[in-house]
Amino acid sequence: MSARSRIVDALIEKLKVINGSAPYKSSVSGNVFGKMKFYDEIQDFPTVCVISGYESREYLPADFTWGFLNISLKIYVEGENSQELLENLLSDIEYVITKNEQLQYDAGVGEQTAEILITSIQTDEGVMAPLGVGEINCTARYQVIKS
Repeated sequence: MSARSRIVDALIEKLKVINGSAPYKSSVSGNVFGKMKFYDEIQDFPTVCVISGYESREYLPADFTWGFLNISLKIYVEGENSQELLENLLSDIEYVITKNEQLQYDAGVGEQTAEILITSIQTDEGVMAPLGVGEINCTARYQVIKS
């Protein structure tokens, strides 16, 4: 499995701990997936889809390489106060990402990200009510290990 896949899988596991008890305001009830889901596929809300995007590389001396993996999180909520539900879940996800900037993604060899930084957060601003749709984009920087 590639580092890209392992980073996404590790982030999914961290997001699944959002359970509604302090410090969290929301509960994802395990509805965190590593693939894109469309509205008609979603049965349970909230749902979080974590998708890896494009990746860039920075080549440095001494055969050292940074990988910059873009990760997109699509968040879907449903309810009478969908924007409040969405804002609470966005806040919880931001908390998890911030607490796991150095995310261990391969326990066997101790590989971890150097940082995961949020680059943007956006919402549907209520136009989809009673659904709420949000997106968090972030970049994970990690050392590319050559085989």
